[in-house]
Amino acid sequence: MTGDGTAGEPFGAELLFTDGLPAMDDEVGYRGAVAAKAAGITYRQLDYWARTELVEPTVRGASGSGSQRLYGFRDILVLKLVKRLLDTGISLQQIRTAVDQLRASGIRDLAGTTLMSDGASVYLCTSNDEVIDLVSRGQGVFGIAVGKVLREVESELVEFEFERPDPMDELAVRRAARSA
Repeated sequence: MTGDGTAGEPFGAELLFTDGLPAMDDEVGYRGAVAAKAAGITYRQLDYWARTELVEPTVRGASGSGSQRLYGFRDILVLKLVKRLLDTGISLQQIRTAVDQLRASGIRDLAGTTLMSDGASVYLCTSNDEVIDLVSRGQGVFGIAVGKVLREVESELVEFEFERPDPMDELAVRRAARSA
C-alpha cells in the first residue's frame, strides 16, 4: 500500500512522519550500526526487526551478502518508539499491532501524538482530549510523547554522517574492482 492508500509500493512513511521533521532527501540514510545506536538498541535487535518486517529500512534494504541496509530518519524514529514500548513491558506482538495502527491511521503530525498503554494494549492519542479520556477511565498507565522522541533522534543523529546509496550494491562494486 502506498501512502495515499493505493496498492503498489510498500507503505510510504511520508504520511506517517512528516510534520516537525527537517526536510530530508528520501535517498539519504544511515547504516545499521548508526541506526541501532541512535535508537538505543542492539544491532541484533535491528536485524531481527528488519527480518521480521517490524521496522524495515526505507532507504535501502538488504539485498544479499555484502549489502548494507540504510535507514532513514523516520525509520530510526520508529525503532526508538519500539524500544521505548519494549522497555515498558509491552509485548512485541502488541508493539507490532501499534506500529500497524500508526501506519494505517496515516497520521501526519506525529509531533502531537502520544502513545498510551495500560500495560497490555497500546492506544494512539492525537489530542489532549483523547489522553484525558483514556486516563480518566483508568486505562492509561503511561504515555510516550512522540514529539519528544523525535527531537531525541534528531539530536542523536547530529554527530553521525548520512550517506546516499550507490546505484550498484557493495558486492557488485567489489566484484567490478576485482575484475578490473
